[in-house]
Amino acid sequence: MMMHRTIGPYQLVRLLGRGGMAQVHLAVAHGASGFERYVAIKTLAPELASDPELERALIREAVLGGALRHRNVVAVLGLGVDDGYYVVLEYVDGNDLARHLDGPLDEALALHVVHELALGLAHLHAAKDARGLPLHIVHRDVSPANVLVSTTGDVKLGDFGIAKATSLADRTAAGTRKGRYCYMAPEQLAGDPVTAAADQFGLGATLVELVTGQRPFPGETPWALLEQIRGGLALELADDLRAIATRALAFAAADRFASVEDLRRAIADAPRVRPPAGVVELAAWVQARSRDLTR
Repeated sequence: MMMHRTIGPYQLVRLLGRGGMAQVHLAVAHGASGFERYVAIKTLAPELASDPELERALIREAVLGGALRHRNVVAVLGLGVDDGYYVVLEYVDGNDLARHLDGPLDEALALHVVHELALGLAHLHAAKDARGLPLHIVHRDVSPANVLVSTTGDVKLGDFGIAKATSLADRTAAGTRKGRYCYMAPEQLAGDPVTAAADQFGLGATLVELVTGQRPFPGETPWALLEQIRGGLALELADDLRAIATRALAFAAADRFASVEDLRRAIADAPRVRPPAGVVELAAWVQARSRDLTR
């Protein structure tokens, strides 16, 4: 059903999704001679719209996203105000990876998805401000729910609402745990300072889930997860994938790959012993899963 509400110059079309703090609508902007452009509009959930801390987080998301330009990162197109702040995002015709998952992916296809995410994360970690100074961005919530896959085979990392740049004030209350526990690195679960190595952990957990259909550490509390991570990965994986995942999921950040770029190189080498999979195969899988979800 078409919606008639507008936000700024955008007419809302339909709700795309809603999380714990925010909601995202498909919207369209009209121009001269029949011009139309579809975008995604992100706002705080109505019941949270007056929360100043969450409003600052939304603004921070726009500021961080505006500094990024990469095919594997959802583009932030603007920030506006209309009865509250809203972020204008690139519209990705597809869905989040978590919604599409109903079991293991083909190993080569899973490696393709994770390789694309590693490219996006490497760009994010290397981002600089207008003065050329490193932003030191850490996403802190790398998980299938924050990965968009499109019907044309795109893979894009999104949701920078909890990302932290050291050049910006950290408004997070002490002891607060944001994101999804089972994808969090041990240092993040413990409330310690995090670095880019924490994003490696989330990427490694995502790889394991894509390949096995199971989360590597299924504990329901931070303390249970910490014990499971100390015990190591118990799921069965091919030897090369186990070596990659074990290192990315190491308990100590210093024992992980030196950078997400090094992790990407290891992932790039793995498909050589598997049938090729890439954009075409991912597009076909997303289209098939989209049809299944609408039945």
